[in-house]
Formats: sequence, C-alpha cells, structure tokens
Amino acid sequence: MRLLIKGFGLLLAPIAWRFDRALQNPQVVQAKVQQQLVDRLIQSEYGQSLDVKSYADWDQLPIVTYDDLPSFDQLTSEPILFYERTSGSRGAVKRIPYTKSLRRSFSQMFCVWAYDLIQHVPFTTGKGYFCVSPKLGVISEFIVDRVNYDPPKSPFLRGTLNPFPVPPFLRGARGDRDCRNKRQSNALQTDADYLDRWLTWLLSPFLVTLPNAQTLQDPEEFKYKLSLRLLQEEKLEIISIWNPSFLKVILDYISANRSTLQSQLPTNRSQLLNQPEILWQQVWPHLKLISCWDAAGAVDQANSLRSLFPHVLIQGKGLLATEAPLTIPLFAAPGCVPVLDEVFFEFEDGAEKIWRLHELQVGLEYQLIISQKGGLYRYRMGDRVRVTHYYHQTPCLEFLGRSGGVSDMVGEKLNPDFVRDVLQELQLAGGFKTLVPVRDPAHYVLLLDGELDAAELDKQLCRSYHYAQARSLGQLQAAQVISRSDMAEIWVKMRMQNGARWGDVKDEILVSQPIVLDLDRLLGN
Repeated sequence: MRLLIKGFGLLLAPIAWRFDRALQNPQVVQAKVQQQLVDRLIQSEYGQSLDVKSYADWDQLPIVTYDDLPSFDQLTSEPILFYERTSGSRGAVKRIPYTKSLRRSFSQMFCVWAYDLIQHVPFTTGKGYFCVSPKLGVISEFIVDRVNYDPPKSPFLRGTLNPFPVPPFLRGARGDRDCRNKRQSNALQTDADYLDRWLTWLLSPFLVTLPNAQTLQDPEEFKYKLSLRLLQEEKLEIISIWNPSFLKVILDYISANRSTLQSQLPTNRSQLLNQPEILWQQVWPHLKLISCWDAAGAVDQANSLRSLFPHVLIQGKGLLATEAPLTIPLFAAPGCVPVLDEVFFEFEDGAEKIWRLHELQVGLEYQLIISQKGGLYRYRMGDRVRVTHYYHQTPCLEFLGRSGGVSDMVGEKLNPDFVRDVLQELQLAGGFKTLVPVRDPAHYVLLLDGELDAAELDKQLCRSYHYAQARSLGQLQAAQVISRSDMAEIWVKMRMQNGARWGDVKDEILVSQPIVLDLDRLLGN
C-alpha cells in the first residue's frame, strides 16, 4: 500500500509544482484567472445584461450577496451538474450551483493538499474517512429533465437517483425557476464527492465508506452505523471532517453506547472499549491526521481533539466553503495559502476600498470577495480574514470568522437577518429579544421580556439548514428561552459586568460570540 501512496504522490506532483510556481507570481496568475472568468461571463446572460465586453469592464460588475443573484441559468453558460445546500442569510437555505469547472477547482485544491501531506506525513495504509455533515431528515430534492437525464456514475453513490416532479411547496420558488432542465440534489455525502471522477476512482481503494450513507435519515441510526464502521477499521490513518464537533459527537456516542457496539465487533476490537475512559489512540493506532476547521469558532473544539489525540496531527482545513475552495494549509508556508490559480480574490478593507491579492498588507483584516468558475462573480463571502505573513510572493490568510453578526459555534451559521425573520413570524409580545450563543454544551438562549415556548423557537430555528443538521447530530442542544419583564435592564448590567460601557450596549437580535450567562441573576435567584 505504501508503494501505491508514493505512486499517487508522483501522479499529483505536476499539479503541486505548478501551484508552487503560481505562488511565486500571484499578480500574473490572478490576472490570468480573471481573464478566464471574464471570457465565461461574456457568454452568459448575466454578463450581457451588464454589457461586459472585455477585461476592462470588470470594475463595473456589482459586488453581490446570494440574495442579489438572478436565476443561476443566467450566471453561467456551462451546464449545472447539481445544487448543494448551505445556510442562507434571510432565507433558510442557499443552493449553490456546481458546474464541471467548479468541481475541477476543488479537485485541483485537493491534489495540492494531498501531495503536500504525502511528502510530510509517513502514511502506510492511506485508509481515510472523508465526511461532510450528512443530510439527515431533509427532503432530497432531485429535479431533472427526464429526456436528457444522465444518472451520475460515482463509486460513492450506490444505485440510481430517481427524478420526481417538483414538490408543490417549491413551485414558484427559486429552486423551481433555477432548476428546470437541471439536476438538484443533496449529492455531496463525503468530501470525495467534491472531486472529479478520475480522482475519486484513484482514491477508492483508500476510502473508508459508510454504505448507503445518503439514504440514512435518522440521526441515531447514522451515528450507530458510522461509529460501528469506524471501529471496524483498525488501520484508519486519516479522518477528514469539517467541524471538529462532528467527530466529538461520534466519540461521545461510542462511549455512551459501547455495549451495543461491542456485540458487533470482533473480540480484539471490542476489548478496546472496556476501559472506563476509552483510549482513542489504541482504538486507531495508525491514525496520523485529522483534518478539520481549527480557526475562529472552531478553536476550542479543535484543541479538544488535540487533547484526545496527542500523537495525531490536527490540521486546520483553512478556508473551505460550499461556494469555492479558498485556502490550503501547506507545511512549507507554514499557514494557509489562497487557491489563486482557480479563484479570483478581492479584498475590502475597513474603508470599503477594494484590494487585489498581491496588494495585501501583513497584519491587516479584510472582507473576502470571490469570483469562481461556477458562475459567482464578485460574490461577497461574508468571511473576514487577516494576512499573517507571505509565502513566496503570496499572502497567507487566517480565517477570523463571519462578518455581519453571524454566530457560528459548530457550523450552524445563524444570521441575524434570518433570526429577525423567525422572531417576527413568532409574533412575540414585549419589546426586548436577544438570541445568545452559549457553550458547554453549545446551545442558544433567547432572552426576552415576553413569553415563548422554547420548543417552538427551536423548531423555527431548524428552518436554517446548518442549524437543523447541528441539532440532529447533537452538536447543538435545544434552544432555551428565559423570560423576565426587566430583561432589558438585566442585559445591560450583564454586558457592563463583562467590560462594555453603558452607551455601547446595543439591542442585538443575535449575539455573534458565545458568552457566559449569569443564570442566577437572569432567573432571579
């Protein structure tokens, strides 16, 4: 197997070397990517509506958010393969279109990352589990042209995905309008599904897969089957997840359900679960890498994994979004370098001035604006980054968190616009209402001077796609409600005790950073 891993590295080497050369001349490489995007834009209805005729017309393109976008059919002349869900701002769900070119961008990023790992981590089995958060309890929409339908052929999809008519509750919505003659599905069940077919085929001997994962709807069944599958794989070397809390949930599930799991394992494996405190390094003695978010709101959870796996490399993913691959961690950097040969980057400073990649200054913070090959042009990501240093001639970027007041403890990405809409629809009495993120365990608390059933609040918050996923997996506990007639006054006092000045305390619909609540004071004890 070691020879296969080395052979795989040799195959990826030209892509990695080309990327390394690109890092040495970011201005030229970014100009080339920008020209490629302009050529695509000119062929689209969107570009024609903006009268884009050449590279010189770039600055006339508006900087947009998801809610500003027209029909996706207008954004790209390339066929849309499928739509992937992510949480929206005002709407509960965004659907990001994937084209062959965008998937190739993810593949190129993966090749560079994999080559770098092979050069620096002594893998011997290459066995890896790659997972994004599963689509549990979500209706799988699959809208397709019945005549031109070509079922996806992927080693990660078992059987055929069957098309069905647009459900009544979607008719007339963005999903119906944008997906005519297209495919829409929750198709991405593992990180590997982001990649081109040739790459998934090469990876298939190394993948630890959960059969029929895309059909599982019950969270407990998913956790049971995944836990059992991972426990069966003694030679597991790589775990790739997004939020580190996902793995912590699985480890806690194994600890709590060890007797049930032991009955399905061979003796040599089941005995490893007998200790009062399971030694995870003994469970997976070959484990060498856990790839996950480790910045901003994920710092504490990533550090928790480091304490559980002291001999394993916990490597941050950098900035990887549903919309595009953005940065890659490189050992030689050391830090996260932008995927500058696939995505065009622009950066907005505090004075709302736009800068190009090669113009960034070390230590400064910027709002991220991207243009990618799936049809998103000058798209405001809602992410804040800081330049830590330069590698070759390219700035390394550290993810600082979401902008616009987004709260994101475990990947739930709650947006104040969405929360405001939810609370308005609940028609709350009273005037004060603030949703607060709280850790240990992670959950949300609504502070208000009226009345509301906590179960109804949690139900409405679950309209947000990523919040619902975090709740179903147990990464978030149920939302709570604390009501007092003098809540506004109590809130000001609490904030002042935490260092805020009276004049700076605002009525926030959503607090973006987790705080410690003084429950005795709030409950009047």
